Amino acid sequence: MALVPYEEGGGWAARQLHSPSATFHFASRTIRLQQDWRRLGVAAVVWDAAVVLCAYLEMEDIDLRDRSVIELGAGTGLLGIVVTLLGTKEPAGVRALYSTCCARVTITDRAAALEFLESNVQANLPPELRPRAVVKELTWGKDLDNFPPGAFDFVLGADIVYLEETFAELLQTLEHLCSERTVILLSCRIRYERDLRFLKMLREHFSVSEVHYDSSKDVHIYKAQRGSRKDDF
Repeated sequence: MALVPYEEGGGWAARQLHSPSATFHFASRTIRLQQDWRRLGVAAVVWDAAVVLCAYLEMEDIDLRDRSVIELGAGTGLLGIVVTLLGTKEPAGVRALYSTCCARVTITDRAAALEFLESNVQANLPPELRPRAVVKELTWGKDLDNFPPGAFDFVLGADIVYLEETFAELLQTLEHLCSERTVILLSCRIRYERDLRFLKMLREHFSVSEVHYDSSKDVHIYKAQRGSRKDDF
């Protein structure tokens, strides 16, 4: 999911969004995603914020093995797919002898996007990893009873901060999903003043810091944790 619709014929960026597919290379694999702007709009195209967060997770060699991870507003599923793949990879300097279990990944979006999301996830994960990635409905603030409180090590979101009317529900969802150990990573392009207002709301409940900025795509990654914790990954 992401922010603004583009008009037809709006240049290279618009053509990319309206393309029926998009291809990426992460975790030593080629990922080919279907896109469907006309049917599902912003929930069915890949946005820069997702690409930047995938690159950050891989570049920083963040250990996702045996971690419980949930993605909010997954859209095409790129981020959740990459997290599942990275969750099987040995971090630099760690011998296979000490390998632990794979990441457990929950990839969420609204009901209307789930069939499309599921098809991308199934098409891009090898059969042995498909059980590690569960696609599940989550409408912020409404489906929280279906998710155990504080059960996730990482909560991820790419370009999900854009509609001011959803800010309270998004914050409520983050508070439900997070424990003291949980790390939130939000990848955002700050487009409007309201986006900064959400960050202010977030800082009232979590300790927030900017951990990465991609100047070529104008995308920020923010890390948040409960209270004053600033744990390393």
